[in-house]
Amino acid sequence: MIQKNKRAWAWIPSLYFTQGLPYVMIVTVSVIMYKKLGISNADIGLYTSWLYLPWVLKPLWSPFLELFGTKRNWFLGMQLLIALSFLAIGFLLPTNIFFVTTLACFWMASFASATNDIASDGYYMIGLTEEKQSFFVGVRSTFYRLSMVTGQGLLVILAGFLENYYGQSDKAWSLTMIITACLMLLLTITNAFLCPRYESSEAIVLQKPGSFWEVFSSFFNKSGIGTALAFILFFRLGESQLVKMAAPFLLDAPEAGGLGYSTAEVGTIYGTIGVVMLTAGGILGGILISRHGLKRWFLPMILTLNIPNAFYALLAITHTESLPAVITTVVLEQFGYGFAIAGFMVYLIYLAEGISKTSHYAIATGFMALGMMLPGLASGYIQEWLGYDGFFVWVVLAALPSLWLLKYIQYPPDYGKKRET
Repeated sequence: MIQKNKRAWAWIPSLYFTQGLPYVMIVTVSVIMYKKLGISNADIGLYTSWLYLPWVLKPLWSPFLELFGTKRNWFLGMQLLIALSFLAIGFLLPTNIFFVTTLACFWMASFASATNDIASDGYYMIGLTEEKQSFFVGVRSTFYRLSMVTGQGLLVILAGFLENYYGQSDKAWSLTMIITACLMLLLTITNAFLCPRYESSEAIVLQKPGSFWEVFSSFFNKSGIGTALAFILFFRLGESQLVKMAAPFLLDAPEAGGLGYSTAEVGTIYGTIGVVMLTAGGILGGILISRHGLKRWFLPMILTLNIPNAFYALLAITHTESLPAVITTVVLEQFGYGFAIAGFMVYLIYLAEGISKTSHYAIATGFMALGMMLPGLASGYIQEWLGYDGFFVWVVLAALPSLWLLKYIQYPPDYGKKRET
């Protein structure tokens, strides 16, 4: 019989690093890769935003993971499929039909990654006691963020080095994706050895979900759910568009309205320094909410999320290529995003409370993904229509709906505050 919490310090870092790496490669690094391979901003915004769809729809198939097989088998199988998908992308990039074929592989990887998220989170909940689940939240978040540094930082820097070495973007990114596939395979093997077979133990009682319609109807019958869902969809209206066009803006030549930075420079600025600041913002947000509750900090968080977008507009309008100005802009934007997302995730946890909490949280995060996907679909077309300067001004204005809706959503003012013992 396998006891809960066994080898938690070993498998939690590995499992959540493996969860974050494919997500950042699919959602963020694909944008940089396609930009360097000559794809237009409109096509990048449209087609890479559709890759969010599996995270939007994952609540629809999450009950199947409860009913069939074990979560350990599910996430190991999905991680292997992700590795194979990245390997296929690497071999297909040098071909004449790379855009369509690699998008198909990214789609396969995105569905596998969304399923891996469900299985990994479920395994975390059954493998740890409630006390340890709370204790390890920071650990899992830290290693998830480290995977983002690896993906949009180190691997992008590697691609930039290979571009300079070979003088060919397709060959550079082909090798980068093959290396990513090898890394994913190594992580899959590591997880197979480190993750105990908790679900084979009779001591673990698996909680089966209620009926499909019961789970969904109880979520949509919550008080004020319409306003809550509108807030979720609009919360990142500006950020969801900026995140698609920030890297193209840094990479595009000055005559196209961009700043003309290299791939390696973007990897360093946006992928490494930026992610470190995003992590710092998230940690600070969590500390402040635990001290004072969500109500005091939610408005400052939304402002911190959106005000830095004005600095992108300033960079585009003035056409400045000053490295300190660019780094400051990225640092403020990423820190603000991390700071704000801490409050947003606490709000989603509150919204999911009650019966079927796990399923309701999956539904809420599905709407969160939808709020990222839909604006991202149009982001490239809007940028090409307005130019970078007009686009970033629009991104700033896109903050207004969430600021207005904040007045009407319902939650306890001290929600998230640490209770005195």
